[in-house]
Amino acid sequence: MKRLWLVLGMALASGGGAAYLAAGYLQPAPASAARAEPPGNRVAVAARDLPAGAIVGAQDVRLVQWPADALPAGYARTAAEVVGRGLVTPLRANEPLMEGKLAPRDAGGGLPILIPEGMRAVSVRVDEVIGVAGFVTPGTRVDVLATLPAGTGRTAGTRLVLQNVQVLAAGQSIAREMDGKPQTAAVITLLVLPEQAEIVTLASAEGRIQLALRNTLDGAQVSTGGARTSALLGPAAAPRKEAERPRTRPAAALPRARTGPSVEIYRGSERSVATF
Repeated sequence: MKRLWLVLGMALASGGGAAYLAAGYLQPAPASAARAEPPGNRVAVAARDLPAGAIVGAQDVRLVQWPADALPAGYARTAAEVVGRGLVTPLRANEPLMEGKLAPRDAGGGLPILIPEGMRAVSVRVDEVIGVAGFVTPGTRVDVLATLPAGTGRTAGTRLVLQNVQVLAAGQSIAREMDGKPQTAAVITLLVLPEQAEIVTLASAEGRIQLALRNTLDGAQVSTGGARTSALLGPAAAPRKEAERPRTRPAAALPRARTGPSVEIYRGSERSVATF
């Protein structure tokens, strides 16, 4: 009997030990025992889509884990590094906020931070025709044509004065619409060199400018001779020389009808002719 109780006690002890070990194995490790997070793996990303020129706010940033072997160059580790700085390029949600996409601190936001060093932003007044029916929007590229009226010693003409110019803003908008729909704007702002700004300003003052929309991927420079009014009508015909002028032939005399002898008859002061 004692032996039976001894075997039963040993069985209970073994079962309890096994249950304890199983419970300890399945129980999650305490937070203090969790593996330490590798340093430098937290990356600041955009919490939502952000347009170019926007100033990053605290609500626009969130921190995510990033693989240590694929960290982007110039990434930000904390939100404090990016909050309050302007964006020089648009960002998509979950895109890393890298140094190259941010303006210097205290530089502000809006259009000024989008102008690279050495470049200028010049605005021109446009209508629906000049603005290519509203399809000249921020981010597109255009050619600038100048039309000057006839003046002393010159005829009216049009010339391609600038090529492959980037559009910075259309009206008050500096962000490109993703749906590609046309935008009505009274003013278009172009990104140009200082000497190109002089050309655009002079062309606007002396005549009329026209924007020609081009493929964004087409950066080719072309050479044209311009167009003048005389070229539209073609060269004037040279006057003919005297020898080349067609001579007119005298009209042929009509044949007279054959008639017989005639007799003049007088009755008082009246005269008549009778033909036989």
